[in-house]
Amino acid sequence: MLFGLALIPLMAGGFAFQQSESQQGARLLDQVLNIVSSRFVDTVDAATLYEKAARGLIHELNDPYSVLLSPKELSSFNAQTNGRYAGIGMEIFAEIQGFITVQRVFPHTPAEQAGVQEGDRINFVDTVNIRGWTVTQTSDALKGTPGSKVKVRFSRPGVPELIPITFTRAIINIPAVPYAIMLDGKIGYIPLLQFNESAKDDIESAVARLSREGAKGLIIDLRGNPGGILDQSLSVSNLFLQKGQQISSIRGRNGEHQTFVATENPAAPTIPLVLLTDGRSASASEIVAGALQDHDRALILGTTSFGKGLVQSVFPLDGGYALKMTTAKWYTPSGRSIQKERKLLPSGEFVEVMPDSLETDSVRRSRPAFKSDAGRIVYGGGAITPDIIVRPDTLSTAEQKVFNVFAPKTADVRTALMNYSLELKKAVRPDFVVSPSWREEFYRRLQEKGVTIDHAQYEQAAPEIDRLLANTVARLAFGDSTAKRRSVPDDLQLESAIQALKQSQSQKDLFVLAQHQDALVAGSSRNR
Repeated sequence: MLFGLALIPLMAGGFAFQQSESQQGARLLDQVLNIVSSRFVDTVDAATLYEKAARGLIHELNDPYSVLLSPKELSSFNAQTNGRYAGIGMEIFAEIQGFITVQRVFPHTPAEQAGVQEGDRINFVDTVNIRGWTVTQTSDALKGTPGSKVKVRFSRPGVPELIPITFTRAIINIPAVPYAIMLDGKIGYIPLLQFNESAKDDIESAVARLSREGAKGLIIDLRGNPGGILDQSLSVSNLFLQKGQQISSIRGRNGEHQTFVATENPAAPTIPLVLLTDGRSASASEIVAGALQDHDRALILGTTSFGKGLVQSVFPLDGGYALKMTTAKWYTPSGRSIQKERKLLPSGEFVEVMPDSLETDSVRRSRPAFKSDAGRIVYGGGAITPDIIVRPDTLSTAEQKVFNVFAPKTADVRTALMNYSLELKKAVRPDFVVSPSWREEFYRRLQEKGVTIDHAQYEQAAPEIDRLLANTVARLAFGDSTAKRRSVPDDLQLESAIQALKQSQSQKDLFVLAQHQDALVAGSSRNR
């Protein structure tokens, strides 16, 4: 009884101490803000001051994924995450000369319907000459309320007069799957670019169509996919997992725990499946890869993923602001956390504490080992380790030297490449071959742009220069899917996935093949 009676004032004292610390902290912040507001050499708007204080607080959390979003930043974040915004349906970039140029036209949009072409330059938006504008300024001017109108005047290579087009803005849905094609007869290939609002529907439609066309195996390409909406990653996983199987779990502060399971019957329960990953496959991509790997439903091929095992929640704030903040960690069905430890550099950049994107044997063995449903070893402690590690082709020494010269002049190289490719696209067939004269003309145009490089050195990089020209011309002339078909022989990871599926009749066969991955990769490689 005496001990119990003594404990109460100790606990009460501890609570009072915590309250006192909070009050002292609040007073400190208030005092600093007041002094800065009244005595700093330059006048600082009060609202701006509070926003800076809030951003500083979030920055000091040392979390690269927590950020305060202004109303404008929130709008961009929502458009990027959801894959939906109100505009005319173009992706644009800024040339070094101050021109804004169309890089991509999205399907089923006002821009496509009006005949806008990649490579068109935007000269006027309504009555304003926009030369010198940034991409953000131009994008903001083109976006607006659905149903409203905007007049744009374009210049196009080979057309002497400006092309005036009046657009009616509409809701633009950026496809998560830009195309889906059959490769090498019976292998379906589906690139999944992001987990936006249409990801599940796009994947499901692609799988259904390829299956009707006779696909005996599927490759879903998650390379470069940065993630997106959690619910979409769960729905995409459910397309391949049995109802009731766990997909992921989330553990938050104070032991909060939530488990996600497949709630529907799978659309593709048995077709052999390969997922391609690389160091830019992150977040939602890793949720799908981790779930399908743990349940032995997909073979993971490529290089180690990014390693983002954290969940962010978005909290609406007054004035149209929002706080995107890390609130939990997520785990694969076997209990793996794939979060890679990163540290903040003085420059503000976050880097891995132990970078090992290609998974050396020693580092892999040092990580915690888990088991899949079938008893296969899978690794936790940082990113998704592929079942078959296939490194992408690397540039030769000569090619690296040329592209190092290109790097400081990227905008000029891009402009020369785009303009020349737009001319070439008018006279090519799908099976075209890059001729030495193309390469020579591209060199001349680079020189005109001030990209100076020794001609002999340039010629030593001919294979990569030819691929660059071929891919750009093919995409502009015939679209992404044709360009991808042409580039398959240059994609060692994709070639390896195709070979794996051609040698397998079932998902189990793929995992048996993974035990002999060296032979598989050797069979897909080629001399460069």
